[in-house]
Amino acid sequence: MADEATRRAVSQIPLLKTHAGPRERALWPQRLKEEYQALIRFVEQNKAADNDWFRLESNPEGTRWTGTCWFVHQLLRYEFRVEFDIPVTYPETAPEVAVPELDGKTAKMFRGGKICLTEHFAPLWARNVPRFGIAHLMALGLAPWLAVEIPDLISKGHVVHKEKQRDIAEICFNGLAPDLHELPEPHQAAGFLRSAEQQLLNVLKTRRKLGGDPL
Repeated sequence: MADEATRRAVSQIPLLKTHAGPRERALWPQRLKEEYQALIRFVEQNKAADNDWFRLESNPEGTRWTGTCWFVHQLLRYEFRVEFDIPVTYPETAPEVAVPELDGKTAKMFRGGKICLTEHFAPLWARNVPRFGIAHLMALGLAPWLAVEIPDLISKGHVVHKEKQRDIAEICFNGLAPDLHELPEPHQAAGFLRSAEQQLLNVLKTRRKLGGDPL
């Protein structure tokens, strides 16, 4: 499920002690403190290893987490929004991490953009309750998923770098409306967008046939 480097990194993440979820109001603040301490330690060691790849923050109750994760492929950084809720049965039940903008782009994902973790993750998490926390979820859940899925999605043209998206937009726009006087009227906008989308697909298909990066 994880390579040796990931195992070494995980081994340095502090293990949590407080067995409590959001319903245990007296103990949850202490558990939340441990979660933050583990996350801070994990981020620090990632930075030290030149492998900084995510940021997270929670609501005041610590039950809703949002942030950003990124993956570097062929020297380009692909950035995605990430989010999850803490289950009421936490820590027995691991949170379901979602990457909303990738929803529907891969079979390794449930509705709503929730990533499909490997079959090894659930039993590993169960064996380590309550020691595993959010930092472990990121290291053993999201990180391996990104490492497998993002390069595949890029190769298929389902994920395009922002800079390349701008290049594609310029190509499509220049081909359809060489000057500002040719911008479509409001009632023509739908047809214009369909044509632009088709040009984009043609560009991606051509590059794939040539055996290169989709763009």
